[in-house]
Amino acid sequence: MMHKEYIKASHKRINEEVTNFYTQTGIHVYFKDQLYNDKIDVEKAVSRLESLVPTQLLTEIEMIIIGHFDEFEERDITAFYKDGALHISNIQNDENELLEDMVHETAHAVETAYGYEIYADLKIKNEFLAKREHLYNLLWKTGFKAPKSLFLQPEYDYEFDQFLYKDIGYAKLSQILNGLFISPYSPTSLREYFATGFTEFYLHPNDHTFLKQVSPALYAKLEKINNVESLDNS
Repeated sequence: MMHKEYIKASHKRINEEVTNFYTQTGIHVYFKDQLYNDKIDVEKAVSRLESLVPTQLLTEIEMIIIGHFDEFEERDITAFYKDGALHISNIQNDENELLEDMVHETAHAVETAYGYEIYADLKIKNEFLAKREHLYNLLWKTGFKAPKSLFLQPEYDYEFDQFLYKDIGYAKLSQILNGLFISPYSPTSLREYFATGFTEFYLHPNDHTFLKQVSPALYAKLEKINNVESLDNS
């Protein structure tokens, strides 16, 4: 009996050592649930995150928790940032999708640390709301009508989110807003406008042409954030 318990405990310990780990920057990666796609190399994806995003911008992240959370179904999302942790769905198609979720939620962690520097001068907000008003006019012309007041609110609004996601659909929305926003998720809220830009900036470090052209104020802010010393000294 003792021998069986020892073997059981040993297997549990080995399994934990294989799955849960700490990164070089001290982030604890914890598997609440195992990935459905066991071919994804999580350590490699996290390593790519740390190589793409400056270490100073990762200071708010204490943990990356991979698993299933009720919020995913309640809010129809696959990841969120809360209380110093990236909560990432264990249902991922591949390593790139996992990386994209992590980078996107890192943007929300960066907002926690540098919210004043990002938003206080209103440059991103003004750019975002101008694009929202243009989007309102484009949608009205194509027969997708919603109260203009929804387009003038920079904060997240569930009704507006569902209008874009379900009433219009991201495939159709992508065609309508081509050249206005970098992705169909960008118009959802001011914070998602920042986060989608952040994701584009760091996932494609060698080609910022499209982002710079479409969202110049956001791009300028991301350049400043990337140079953390300029933020700390401003």
